[in-house]
Amino acid sequence: MGVAAQGLVVPLFTLLEGVRLELLLFAGFWFVLGALDELLVDLVWFWLLLTGKARSPRLREPAREELSAPIALFVPAWREAKVIAPMLRATLARWPHRNLRVYAGCYVNDPETRAAMEAGGGGDPRVTIVVNEVPGPTTKGQCLNRLYRAMQEDEARTGTRFRAVLLHDAEDLVHPDALTLIDRALDDADFVQVPVRPELQADSPWVGNHYADEFTDAHAREMVVRDRLGAGLPAAGVGCAFGRDALEYVAKQRSGDQLGEPFDPAAMTEDYELGMLIGRRGDWLGSKGGQFLRVRARDGSLVATRAYFPGTLSTAVRQKARWVHGIAFDGWDQLGWNAKPVELWMRLRDRRGPLAALVLSAAYLLVVISGILWLADAMGWYPAGRLPVLVYWVLIATTATFAWRSVVRAVVVGREYGWGEALPAVLRIPVGNVIAIIATRIAVFRYIRTLRGEPARWDKTEHDRHPHLDAQQDGVQQGEAQAA
Repeated sequence: MGVAAQGLVVPLFTLLEGVRLELLLFAGFWFVLGALDELLVDLVWFWLLLTGKARSPRLREPAREELSAPIALFVPAWREAKVIAPMLRATLARWPHRNLRVYAGCYVNDPETRAAMEAGGGGDPRVTIVVNEVPGPTTKGQCLNRLYRAMQEDEARTGTRFRAVLLHDAEDLVHPDALTLIDRALDDADFVQVPVRPELQADSPWVGNHYADEFTDAHAREMVVRDRLGAGLPAAGVGCAFGRDALEYVAKQRSGDQLGEPFDPAAMTEDYELGMLIGRRGDWLGSKGGQFLRVRARDGSLVATRAYFPGTLSTAVRQKARWVHGIAFDGWDQLGWNAKPVELWMRLRDRRGPLAALVLSAAYLLVVISGILWLADAMGWYPAGRLPVLVYWVLIATTATFAWRSVVRAVVVGREYGWGEALPAVLRIPVGNVIAIIATRIAVFRYIRTLRGEPARWDKTEHDRHPHLDAQQDGVQQGEAQAA
């Protein structure tokens, strides 16, 4: 390299060296702090496992008895004509309970979804199709409030009060034992959440399947810890039931009238907020708190809600941007903070998404800069500088904790989906990180727009696959193979 060129390049590499050190200190500090946070959750989880308090009990017999009192199932839908019919058919078949009433909500400007609901309901008297007079899309909370009003009208007309409201989405496949188990759990809780089990997608092994990794980690580990510690439980929006009295309490808190609306029509994640509002025991007179219901059926299957999640980068980013917006930003605005140590800890975990995305961005930039400096040293352009001893220890600590987190992720995913998914679960961690970084950037700008008065919209994912349809297709193919 010539003298002139060296005179230009050396200052540039010196600058990069300084930037690298700053990024190392910034990212390293937050990585270590985050690692300690996860390690604490792991320690509590392991203790619960050792004491038998975190193990999933297995049913000796199927839980299929009739409900103790009527339960309303709300299914809000916008442009879900491809999946709502099989969802309703599968739900009605798997849950034949006489005391179940399904309120399927569509919009006045979405006739295709309404027609699919009518086909899926098949004339079953337990299904009520509610047409939202407000053109869609509004928000999921607004649509749920319309279903809530329809339920209240039926209660006033018949004189029968529902015991609880259960939430599901149009793409869900329910477990046959889930409804009766939820009904039993409501004896001791105002809010019940069963796990979510994303379906694996052969055509989207990286984006689509990373949901299986994240939900399994959360619903096999973190939610179990939250439940046992008595912290507020976030609702997943599906497979979650709210006691009727609890909904009236929330409605009264919002509007001063128990006949008001329990779901926040302006929130991006109204389900999360509602779970946190009523998921802690003792928050209001008579409150029984929430319960995370992790049970295995007699055949060993997890009693959980199954569904296909977004399989493309754009749809995954859009969905996660909505989650970050609702949980980190709207959650801060609407729920605030809580001085109780465990509750404060969990709310910090819930709202760390934007900070985590910033730290991950710094870490990936650090990888790029380190690669450039390594290449410069190898080419003899710029000698690599020695890092402070403290930085080396931070790198060792973060590497060790990443290895530990990878092992835990591999174990929980391997146990649920088979050990062939253990290694892919680790390899998909960077995929989830990239999606989170992009989604957070979008969420920040969306939140700023809402602060300026822009109304919230239901920016949801449209679905074209349902597990029930795939199960039927597999059965047909197996039958054809046997006939041949």
